[in-house]
Amino acid sequence: MTNKLKITFLLGIFMMIFSSNMNAQLKPGELVDGIAAVIGDEIVLESDVNEQMNYAKQQGASETDKCEFLENLISNKLLVYEAKKDTLIENRSAAIKEQANAKYRQLLSQFPDEKTMLTAYKFRNGFEMKNAIEKIDIDQYYGQAKYQRITEKADVTPNEVTDFYNLYKMQLPQVKDEISLAQIMMYPKLTEAHKEDIIKRLKKIKQDIAGGETFESQARIYSEDEGSAANGGLYKNIYKGQMVKPFEAAALNLQENEISDPIESEFGYHIIQLIKKSGKVYDARHILLKATPTDDEIKTAKVKLDSIKGLIVAGKITFKDAAFKFSDDKKTKFNAGIIAGADGSDKIERESIPGSISYELAGLNKGDITAAFEDEDNKRKVVKIIKQEDVIPAHQITMETDYNRIKQMALNKKRNEMIEKFVNSKLPTTFISIDGRYDNCNFKANWKKESIKK
Repeated sequence: MTNKLKITFLLGIFMMIFSSNMNAQLKPGELVDGIAAVIGDEIVLESDVNEQMNYAKQQGASETDKCEFLENLISNKLLVYEAKKDTLIENRSAAIKEQANAKYRQLLSQFPDEKTMLTAYKFRNGFEMKNAIEKIDIDQYYGQAKYQRITEKADVTPNEVTDFYNLYKMQLPQVKDEISLAQIMMYPKLTEAHKEDIIKRLKKIKQDIAGGETFESQARIYSEDEGSAANGGLYKNIYKGQMVKPFEAAALNLQENEISDPIESEFGYHIIQLIKKSGKVYDARHILLKATPTDDEIKTAKVKLDSIKGLIVAGKITFKDAAFKFSDDKKTKFNAGIIAGADGSDKIERESIPGSISYELAGLNKGDITAAFEDEDNKRKVVKIIKQEDVIPAHQITMETDYNRIKQMALNKKRNEMIEKFVNSKLPTTFISIDGRYDNCNFKANWKKESIKK
């Protein structure tokens, strides 16, 4: 690997491991092909190593050293192993198991039947596949938790940022074309007649249940919640604070097996049945009817947003104040509407912007605002106006133009050094076995526990 690749790989490896999602890990037709390493009672599969190598290639790495990928995966597994023994890290096994079941049901909704899905993913049965999903989520949770515990006090001084830049400036990548965007987003409001229609439908379903239909069967037929409908609307082992407030308030005010009246949340309208409650954990079923706006309701929202744009352009209100006052997007309304990039900054690579938004931005200059347009956010229809705050042409990273970016790189390097120090401290007391096919690897850490020659 070149020095440049080593630096960028070092800075990103833990985020790459932690951000790998279920779809990245489980691909149709992919088979597990053996154990690459064992760390404590944790296992690294050969397919895990290949998956991370493929991911790096997709991100543009021209050279890939399999030994380096295995070493980073072993490091992560050691974090998971240590996290499970850390009494200050919450044991969320029950919640993760239910989350895995929900992911399984969501995947199932994309196939005509369970057999077709299991064949596509090369699992013998649903139990085996759910276990695989659960293992991925457990590794992600515990790896992140331990990483954060070890690095929570990491910080860098301005001198350390300067030293980092001077040491690595010839290896830092060129910044691609970027823009800075701010948005005001609205959920189109349903008319009272539309709301009443949804509530009447839920009341009728509740009435049918009282007349002898089961809540489970009605949820399978009518619920629009992809995560629970196939399972009769059931969510198990829900921790207080896990669900949105209207849902939780309604559920916890019920007696066991009692069904709520229709309630509204940000996802739509629900009726809820409390199954059981024990301390801070409860099981509940629900039937969701989404608050999907009509074309006329979307048009009304667009008109309102265009009028807000008119006030901004006329100087009667700033975009920042309008975002705070009118935007429904909690992620941006308190930050002047600024949309964060992949690295958490206010800069976004132009090529990463979705096509629907790029179309609206075409021809705009710095400071211009789009007309109101329809978009989607978390599978909900929304309307937006977007301001093009700044345009940053492609350039080489410098202290003058990219101080915050360089500071984050220096901080990531320090965090990774802290992780390496922690890992090395645990090597003498941790059982580690690496498959013989990696005998020729020259690892940075002494994973093979070879005696050090004087």
